[in-house]
Amino acid sequence: MTDIDKTAGPVDTPPADAEAIKAIPVRHYGRYVSAVIAIALLVAIIYAFGQGRINWHAVPDYFFDDRILTGVGKTLLLTVLSMLIGIVGGIVLAVMRLSKNPVTSSIAWFYIWFFRGTPVLVQLFLWFNLGLVFEYINLMPFYKDYWSNFMTPLLTALLGLGLNEAAYMAEICRAGLLAVDEGQTEAAHALGMSHGKTLRRVVIPQAMRVIVPPTGNEVINMLKTTSLVAAVQYPELFRYAQDIGQNSGAPVEMYFLAAAWYLIMTSVLSVGQYYIERYYARGSSRQLPPTPWQKVKTNMLSLGRPKGGMA
Repeated sequence: MTDIDKTAGPVDTPPADAEAIKAIPVRHYGRYVSAVIAIALLVAIIYAFGQGRINWHAVPDYFFDDRILTGVGKTLLLTVLSMLIGIVGGIVLAVMRLSKNPVTSSIAWFYIWFFRGTPVLVQLFLWFNLGLVFEYINLMPFYKDYWSNFMTPLLTALLGLGLNEAAYMAEICRAGLLAVDEGQTEAAHALGMSHGKTLRRVVIPQAMRVIVPPTGNEVINMLKTTSLVAAVQYPELFRYAQDIGQNSGAPVEMYFLAAAWYLIMTSVLSVGQYYIERYYARGSSRQLPPTPWQKVKTNMLSLGRPKGGMA
């Protein structure tokens, strides 16, 4: 009688008549149909624009015109200065809003309520025409002049855009500060840190992970909103494009030119926003999202893989 080895494991050798399993991918016909429809619509739109009565040759002729490049520089400068005003004002308003002092908290609430509740264009016109209320501005021994001379188009643009942005940044900063656990503040106070030092050293660095993504969106939105200051006679990209269009007889073409420049600038800002978000995600994500270049390399390598093969 043959002894059976009970310690031996199961035999892994498959039966001789077993066939290899063939994996048949599921075909998604709906995806093919939607892709064909999307491509057809895109081709139809491109064809319509190509057949329209638009002088497309005027766009490259003025694309690098000195006036256009000057407008691009002023648009970027106005964006940076307005965002600086908005960020600093937003941080101050957020701290005031979270203050236990009812007076400062109420003032911050009223500011946010007013500036978020009125359009930016209306605010620009209000700043530009406040000479009806304040005939002149008097800063005692430092400065004294009529309001119409003091409120230049640049100052109007900065106040209109920056102070409006401060109301939105206040809510963004407040959300970031509230996202930090209260135990962090209590621990810092237990170590003897003052309220201001706790904000600077403990709370704000942790809140940046929540504040940075929407702030990047606000910067991009601010870049586009600068086109409104053409209404108060400040010469930026859109205003220069309008002037060139009126003088050259190609106003619509210059609108397309301005749109192309706005797309270029917002695309560059979007890439910068991505890397800033990736930087602040280091402490919260175990694996950082791939960069655009890493995604391109991955897609290129995947094209060279054999079908059904392993990576």
